[in-house]
Amino acid sequence: MLQECTEWLYDYSSDKITAKTEGIEMAMDRRPENMERITTPELADAFIEEQVAAVQEQVGRRKVLLALSGGVDSSVVAALLIRAIGQQLVCVHVNHGLLRKGEPEQVIEVFRNQMKANLIYVDASDRFLDKLAGVAEPEQKRMIIGGEFIEVFAEEARKLDGIECLAQGTIWPDILESEKGIKAHHNAGGLPEDMKFELVEPVKILFKDEVRLVGKQLGLPDSMVYRQPFPGPGLGVRCPGAITRDRLEAVRESDAILREEFAKNGLEGKVWQYFTVVPDFKSTGIKDGKRAFEWSVIIRAVNTTDAMTATVENVPYDLMCHLADRITHEVPGVNRVLYDFTPKPTGTIEFE
Repeated sequence: MLQECTEWLYDYSSDKITAKTEGIEMAMDRRPENMERITTPELADAFIEEQVAAVQEQVGRRKVLLALSGGVDSSVVAALLIRAIGQQLVCVHVNHGLLRKGEPEQVIEVFRNQMKANLIYVDASDRFLDKLAGVAEPEQKRMIIGGEFIEVFAEEARKLDGIECLAQGTIWPDILESEKGIKAHHNAGGLPEDMKFELVEPVKILFKDEVRLVGKQLGLPDSMVYRQPFPGPGLGVRCPGAITRDRLEAVRESDAILREEFAKNGLEGKVWQYFTVVPDFKSTGIKDGKRAFEWSVIIRAVNTTDAMTATVENVPYDLMCHLADRITHEVPGVNRVLYDFTPKPTGTIEFE
């Protein structure tokens, strides 16, 4: 069995630990030019059957480690490997305190309770937030989050015996963008040099839409399969400036209201990405007949095909009014709701 020598990287855009293989390129690492696009359940089932057999042949009786973020790619890989090797897969889910409301609970419910996965849950919220205290510069925040994620993952990996393989949710666009140098700036740092694993990458020749279809055929819930894009640093980039716990909770709670209302009003799945931001400034308002000096929540909803440009969703006026009412009355510390009409360019999709 080929033992690959790898350089470990953290992708700040997708909350992945990735591995860049030095000097090894095999034919199976490339998407065949004549490969039929997976567009039907039947094709997805055929791919699953093929990859289950391939994983079983590659892994044998060895144990495989996976950093399970709850995102689409790592979730599909987890479901595929559970089908292929069962309890030989060890999933590590790190809660860095910057996830959306209900996400850690969903990962535990789907993978531990429903799929009976061998799942290790690590609540490192305090550890991450303590490290981020007082840090306002966006790139420094990203570096701290990425570096700490790798440290926590490495610590958990060292506690485990017999791990020889590392699974990861690399997909075909990741490989193409890496080859073109597009994503190089997202990666920094790495696992200790003594931690070398053989890679298991069962969806690396698939496009994102194919990964979603495979996930659906594997039985993952739609809320996970069709999850909208979410940055690796999580809500940390939606809490501009130095992160405080109370402002972070305002982001988390307002985001939950927005997602709930978009789902109720048929916008879930129609709008490419939507979220809330709570900037580090306050304005004067009135609550219960008294002056209230509180934060503003900014709602952002955009559509795009490639994330290079984006247009703003025309959210119905009545829904906007309802969102403003719910957020200002249900989220502590908020007295104002704004809507971001800025396309990309000139504004990026995320605020940081």
